[in-house]
Amino acid sequence: MKSINLGWTLGVLSKNIGLKSLTLLLTFLVFGIFSCNSKNSKDQEIVILDNIPVLELTPKTIEFPKTYVCEIQAVQFVEIRAKVEGFVDRIYVDEGQFVKKGQILFQLSSLEFTEMVNSANAKLSQAKAEAQAATLEMERLRILVEKDIISPSELQLAKSKKEVAESGIAEAEAMLKNAKTGLSYTTIRAPFDGIVDRFPKKSGALVTSGDLLTNITDINEVFAYFKVTENEYLTYMRAKMEGEELISNPDVTLILSDGEVFEYTGKLETLEADFERGTGSIAFRVRFPNPDQLIKHGASGKIQLSNQLENVFLVPQKSTFEIQDYSYVYILDKDNQVKVRSFKPVQRYGVYYIAEGFEEGDRIIYEGIQQVKDGVFVSPAMVSEKEAYDTLSTSL
Repeated sequence: MKSINLGWTLGVLSKNIGLKSLTLLLTFLVFGIFSCNSKNSKDQEIVILDNIPVLELTPKTIEFPKTYVCEIQAVQFVEIRAKVEGFVDRIYVDEGQFVKKGQILFQLSSLEFTEMVNSANAKLSQAKAEAQAATLEMERLRILVEKDIISPSELQLAKSKKEVAESGIAEAEAMLKNAKTGLSYTTIRAPFDGIVDRFPKKSGALVTSGDLLTNITDINEVFAYFKVTENEYLTYMRAKMEGEELISNPDVTLILSDGEVFEYTGKLETLEADFERGTGSIAFRVRFPNPDQLIKHGASGKIQLSNQLENVFLVPQKSTFEIQDYSYVYILDKDNQVKVRSFKPVQRYGVYYIAEGFEEGDRIIYEGIQQVKDGVFVSPAMVSEKEAYDTLSTSL
């Protein structure tokens, strides 16, 4: 194409049509050029995507389970320890055996303590005899004083000897009581109905005071302790003070270590007094009946609570994306223009996020978020709530 000399062309035109006409012609030419450019720019900015699946959000009341790792303990758990030194003469029960309250478990050697009891009995008899002799002597001296044969001071001395002899009886009785108590410690009995644990000391072993002989547990009922965060604790306590039930179902479910749900439900009873320094958590206690004694002391499991949230929205996870720990969705305005919207999930619920902060009727891009971006326009293909949730419900 040949180039055109604009100065030459304008000069020719000015000679033929005049300067005024040329100015008017250039004005229309410039206006036409800018109009074309403006139209092309608008055509480039407006992008309409067809048949983009869109879901309209509606508020819901959600009841969902939340699980916590728990530690299980027997309602009663006692360490059976020797109170005196001696040899294990006999073991009357076997490991893992159920025993009744007062049943004999162990017998320690008792010869030494039997001799101590016999010695204490002898001293008690001696003290009683001395007291009786002192009493007779005092009565004899009383008669002599009454007849003015001896002075009253002699009678007073006899009374003092009698009191000393009587105090000797009290001392001998205390010694006998201690000896009998020591002897009773050689026979070790069950403090309550329960199951005995392993025996670290076998028959014939020497034990000293404080040595562990076994444990005994009552597991007709068990406690399950689970820890919650400080925020969860505050939420629970505020709801309780306002007379609300944060937990919709007062019966608590226990999931055993094999994944099976325990047959019996428990009751939330109480909580610890202080927060744990290292984790900032606090433990709640749940009591479970255990009539079949399936659960043992020290077992593990998970506590499952049914929590209820009102006026929340279910946002499919596939409709969201994350950037630097923030969650986003694409939301449509009234003109069907896409806007990016951030939100903070309250809880995962299967393949959904439970979210707050949306309004009823808000529309989000349900599928194809990779095709859209902030500012584009779409032609929505509305997806019914039932269709969307039924499609995803199999993943719950």
